[in-house]
Amino acid sequence: MARSKQPAVKRESSSEYFNKKTADWEKTIDGASKEKQANGHVANGGAKPAKGSPAKNEAGVVQLVIAVAGIYASFLTWAYLQEKLTTTQYGPEGAKEVWRFPVFLNTVQSLFAATVGLFYLLASTPRGQAVPPVIPSSAILFPLALVAVTSSLASPFGYASLAHIDYITFLLAKSCKLLPVMFLHITVFRKRYPLYKYLVVAAVTAGVAVFTLHSGKKHKSSSKSRDDASLAWGLLLLGINLLFDGLTNSTQDYIFQTFRPYSGPQMMCANNMMSTLVTGVYLLLRAALDFMARYPAVWRDVLCFAACGAVGQVFIWLSV
Repeated sequence: MARSKQPAVKRESSSEYFNKKTADWEKTIDGASKEKQANGHVANGGAKPAKGSPAKNEAGVVQLVIAVAGIYASFLTWAYLQEKLTTTQYGPEGAKEVWRFPVFLNTVQSLFAATVGLFYLLASTPRGQAVPPVIPSSAILFPLALVAVTSSLASPFGYASLAHIDYITFLLAKSCKLLPVMFLHITVFRKRYPLYKYLVVAAVTAGVAVFTLHSGKKHKSSSKSRDDASLAWGLLLLGINLLFDGLTNSTQDYIFQTFRPYSGPQMMCANNMMSTLVTGVYLLLRAALDFMARYPAVWRDVLCFAACGAVGQVFIWLSV
């Protein structure tokens, strides 16, 4: 009669606890039946996962290096073309004109990026699995539309600010994008960060601000061509650009956390499709196309700009 009480009840309880803890993690992985079987083998034989880990780590490092190199190559070229498009005077002597159609530029870039994102989504889907939908549910439409609107509005303000500030100031201010992103995460999405992240953002922002102000004083002492009112207006436009950028990035974070599993290729394709629709509805193509008909050389810069932005986004989502 004493043998009817087994002391192994605690072992059974711990296995149930393990299954409950791992169930939520396993549900977030799409099509992970093979991985679940592998996890079962690991529980029975402890040393199996150690064989592939060095190769996986090495592959991850290689992928990170490729992604970083691709980001730098794409967006350095993108930045060069951006400055060229906004400063080059097209046309013959005495009748030169400057490109002033940022919305059309955004439309071409988002169209390129949506196409590249679709191919990226197809290529990143494992063989034999269904391609995940770009818009999996109607609930995701509003945040995606918000991202499309804010990203479409950000660039025109950025381009407008370049008429009042130099390009170095523009790039340095864009380096402070962490500040509006963190601000919107705290105020809108009620997210909290550890103390060291606040200190890092404050240090980066302060460093960029000191560099910008010091550079501005040197320019002001050597030349008074830039009016203080014009500089203030340019900084205001740049601040609006950064605010829209911060809202775009924080909303994208919200989408990834709320609509799991939602991948970078899906976001890239959906965001650029909707941005193309938003800017296409707003855009009056005639003025931009008339300009490009008068100066065909601008087509090359516009298309190269769009291609660099599209390829650069692939490397960004590859590194996430």
